[in-house]
Amino acid sequence: NKMANKMANKKQTIKPLGDRVLIETLSEDELVKTTKSGIVIPETVSDKKVDRGRVVAVGTGRVTDAGKKIPISVKKGDMAIFSEYSAEKIKVNDKEYYLVSEGNILALAGKTD
Repeated sequence: NKMANKMANKKQTIKPLGDRVLIETLSEDELVKTTKSGIVIPETVSDKKVDRGRVVAVGTGRVTDAGKKIPISVKKGDMAIFSEYSAEKIKVNDKEYYLVSEGNILALAGKTD
């Protein structure tokens, strides 16, 4: 089937719905932590209750019961910190992402507006 072959060759994209945010996992270099004394602690050794990643896409926002749309306050490029238990891990084009509701993002790290 020609249509199936065309679909298989295209890169899949994900567009979050509502108040959901798509977060890209960080590279190994970005996950390395260094203590004040200069000791490097790889992510695999540290306690893994909280995760972080880069926001790559956001939904349109949450709609209240009254029908009012509340826009999402995080934006593409933000570094998000979230609980790993509140995120859905998905794999797209051989890359791992997290799909998280905005309310489950605990904080933003680094430079933000």
